[in-house]
Amino acid sequence: MGNYKSRPTQTCSDEWKKKVSESYAIIIERLEDNLQIKENEFQELRHIFGSDEAFSEVSLNYRTERGLSLLHLCCVCGGNKSHIRALMLKGLRPSRLTRNGFPALHLAVYKDSPELITSLLHSGADVQQVGYGGLTALHIAAIAGYPEAAEVLLQHGANVNVQDAVFFTPLHIAAYYGHEQVTSVLLKFGADVNVSGEVGDRPLHLASAKGFYNIVKLLVEEGSKADVNAQDNEDHVPLHFCSRFGHHNIVSYLLQSDLEVQPHVINIYGDTPLHLACYNGNFEVAKEIVQVTGTESLTKENIFSETAFHSACTYGKNIDLVKFLLDQNAVNINHRGRDGHTGLHSACYHGHIRLVQFLLDNGADMNLVACDPSRSSGEKDEQTCLMWAYEKGHDAIVTLLKHYKRPQEELPCNEYSQPGGDGSYVSVPSPLGKIKSMTKEKADVLLLRAELPSRFHLQLSEIEFHEIIGSGSFGKVYKGRCRNKIVAIKRYRANTYCSKSDVDMFCREVSILCQLNHPCVVQFVGACLDDPSQFAIVTQYISGGSLFSLLHEQKRILDLQSKLIIAVDVAKGMEYLHSLTQPIIHRDLNRPPIGYSIPKPISSLLIRGWNACPEGRPEFSEVVSKLEECLCNVELMSPASSNSSGSLSPSSSSDCLLSRGGPGRSHVAALRSRFELEYALNARSYAGWSQR
Repeated sequence: MGNYKSRPTQTCSDEWKKKVSESYAIIIERLEDNLQIKENEFQELRHIFGSDEAFSEVSLNYRTERGLSLLHLCCVCGGNKSHIRALMLKGLRPSRLTRNGFPALHLAVYKDSPELITSLLHSGADVQQVGYGGLTALHIAAIAGYPEAAEVLLQHGANVNVQDAVFFTPLHIAAYYGHEQVTSVLLKFGADVNVSGEVGDRPLHLASAKGFYNIVKLLVEEGSKADVNAQDNEDHVPLHFCSRFGHHNIVSYLLQSDLEVQPHVINIYGDTPLHLACYNGNFEVAKEIVQVTGTESLTKENIFSETAFHSACTYGKNIDLVKFLLDQNAVNINHRGRDGHTGLHSACYHGHIRLVQFLLDNGADMNLVACDPSRSSGEKDEQTCLMWAYEKGHDAIVTLLKHYKRPQEELPCNEYSQPGGDGSYVSVPSPLGKIKSMTKEKADVLLLRAELPSRFHLQLSEIEFHEIIGSGSFGKVYKGRCRNKIVAIKRYRANTYCSKSDVDMFCREVSILCQLNHPCVVQFVGACLDDPSQFAIVTQYISGGSLFSLLHEQKRILDLQSKLIIAVDVAKGMEYLHSLTQPIIHRDLNRPPIGYSIPKPISSLLIRGWNACPEGRPEFSEVVSKLEECLCNVELMSPASSNSSGSLSPSSSSDCLLSRGGPGRSHVAALRSRFELEYALNARSYAGWSQR
């Protein structure tokens, strides 16, 4: 039995095929390199091959910088069969290789020129000659996907089952690259469909893995007919590959009853095709396998103690797949593998927090323990899913589990490990979680510095701090000055709490604010990004404070017109946020974040009106006159002249401002009410004093 925590994500054949793919990419690159002719050389060659006189006078020792002879160049630069015959009669050998390792025949095939191929073969070129990578000309035709070139070569005696340096035949290559017509030609000339590559891979394995449905049908139905249950060196059958890579149409085809595919066969890791479909989140494939072949595969465990349900939880990104499996009678949400781990363990270990929440909501028992099979039988290392999450640094899941109510108890889980653990205190952030968080934060800040336009980059030395105008868990908000503007400055504290840090919140807020530009959204001035200890966001300053303050602290009464103006501007700001290419949800739209800005003439009048010294206050007639003047002045009420435009900050973590200055009528009523109230209070006080 293998240790689940050491389960490899790649098989040996995966690594091998990766190397094979890289080697063929190099071959194609070298072939392309042979076709690259410099402009001066190309013009000279056009002259040579375009004039019989020039061709007759050219030296047989002519070479390009890449080592191409005239015979190679004849295949690359527009020569014809008469040129080839003439050159070979003069003694040029067709077997001579370029510096990249290819004879003229390979280049003629890669240029897809049946006429030149035929001429070379008639003039003595060896159809079986091997070039770079052990490839024959027929391999090149299979790589490039040229059926006519392949047919010409086969008609002249090319070995249809010849193998290259990685033991691939032309049929392997055609199946690997999806060249259907070349596959048909090779099958017509008797290609062996069951020949093995270096790791036992057949052409059907390759076509099934790549998803080439028509080629799969050709291999199964034509010629010698491929073995649908053939296994490679790791015991994979074709159904394993198409299940793993999600090729539903091929899975459906192979599961036809007349093909007699074995649907529950296992590889050397104990994986059925259903396991591989679930490990890769292929819902439709998994559903097809279960519905067509029954539930046998649902109860099989691989060497890592995982059923198909465990596998789906290991993948963790397809909750619909998990739901489907739980709907099957053979599946129990708390089934424990041979090592004791459950699907919840698998989801916790890989950090799938949404799936963890889903499993807990559907009855998964978070107190079940798994044992480490690598320990000796005398030592028990029993671990809950919480410990698995903690080990991998998934602190958000640890926090979720610690505060999730146990099924058998009324009290929520505390900070200690569950029964079966070692009883040690489990605190977050975990060691690995802290490293992950720090690494991610640094990467986020570096990315933000690179993407933020230079005009928004600020230095803390550019900012002049005045009084504090607000505070919160994030830090404090100051009124200040920056670049000759009165601004609001939000200073962050770079402290990390659990897995959500202020650095993350800061980066997200800046990345959102810098993209916004609307009269009803607070204007972003810039941000300080040099160091978390200096993080600051600088925005437009809204002088009138919040609507909450206006209504509940200043006790002002707004008339209907003022209320409607505020509501319209709020709606405009929200409409802008919601209509962006990537819409933004505000999530904090209430009275405190709505700022109410008063036109400057009115605000100066009110400042005089609330003067502590009665002699400094204006006469009431002057107040009425000034406010009526403001009501008649349309320009005064416009955002451009009065600086009374509203602003909305869309960040979910910030105190945002949205408003437009209301008309003076509401201020007149408020001021008059306040004066009348103070007059009444003063009158009563005076009367009481005089009675004494």
